Amino acid sequence: MQRDDAIQLPQGVLKVVTRAELENCDAWKRALQNECKDHRYYEIVETTLQNDFEHHYLRLEDSSGNVRAIQPVFFVRQNLVEGVPGKIRSLVDLIRKIFPRFLTMRVLMVGCAAGTGALGACDEKDEPWVTTALQASLRTYARQNKASLVVLKDFPAKYRSPLETFALHGYARIPSMPMTRLLLRYQNWDEYFRTLSKATRKDLRRKFRKAERAANIEMEVVSEIAPFVDEIYPLYLAVHERSPLKFETLTKDYFRAIAQRMQERARFFIWRQSGKIVAFSFCLVCGDAIYDECIGLDYSVALDLHLYFYTLRGIISWALQQGLKYYYSNPLNYEPKLHLDCELVPLDLYVRHTSALLNPIFRRVVKYLGPTSHDPVLRRFPNADQL
Repeated sequence: MQRDDAIQLPQGVLKVVTRAELENCDAWKRALQNECKDHRYYEIVETTLQNDFEHHYLRLEDSSGNVRAIQPVFFVRQNLVEGVPGKIRSLVDLIRKIFPRFLTMRVLMVGCAAGTGALGACDEKDEPWVTTALQASLRTYARQNKASLVVLKDFPAKYRSPLETFALHGYARIPSMPMTRLLLRYQNWDEYFRTLSKATRKDLRRKFRKAERAANIEMEVVSEIAPFVDEIYPLYLAVHERSPLKFETLTKDYFRAIAQRMQERARFFIWRQSGKIVAFSFCLVCGDAIYDECIGLDYSVALDLHLYFYTLRGIISWALQQGLKYYYSNPLNYEPKLHLDCELVPLDLYVRHTSALLNPIFRRVVKYLGPTSHDPVLRRFPNADQL
């Protein structure tokens, strides 16, 4: 589909625009102004990530010509069994030796390539109009671009009500890997620590003692990462490569751009031992919450010194000192988060096949491919039923 093509809506029109066309567009700045990851973040992701994403922006206008939303979308070829372990994955891998693209499809993704999804309504009261317009046009837009699937990616549960129209029009809603949240209702780390179970406290004391017997580890919090990016980036890659689920790979330019364009929100936590950076964490601070986006570890010492827990204590202690109320962490690694009394923050996928003939079958099958159904730890969280 050419970028200047348009799709007629029941009460307006959808136009495809480029990022360059949005540079002086006030509607683009308003579309995501209430999100921690506002329009600047989407621009950073498009210009710095090296994955095979084709980024586009959908401008939704009503019949009077008013821009009601700017919705970021992107195309990607997706492995449908990315989160499926065991015998099913082994069988698929065997088939792919003969048919390399088996169970991979070109997908139209609605949302963010490196974060949770959000509706790009210019005004919150326009969300019902926007969801109706998107539901009426996304399948057509996907088919015109030879995409087999439409996926609304990682939308928080707060969108379940406005997005109900998708579930009523052939989309399957399945749980994505959730974030976690810790309510920071404590004066300091020690007060929080005393609320944890006896077994968890004993385990953490042992881990911290081991780290404290080693050479002193010092923490620094900075907003500018450029002087350190060459040191922290290999640590990020070391953690990223160990992850069982990989979608996007961040780059050095991504971290530099975040620090430059979102300096008021970006916080980089750096831990040094004997002058050498052994761990870092990139966080965004927005309102009364801190979002722990990614971590980097030097595995030559990280496992022995239990640096994951050491860094977590540092971030939570800092957040409490700043008077923040919530600590959010990204998906995966749920076992320690369970014992640290975090709660799940559900994220949803809305998925449909562009073929009206195949979609009824696909809706049934796709629920078995959802990654959460294969993670037994998730079921142990007190609010797992919210998924």
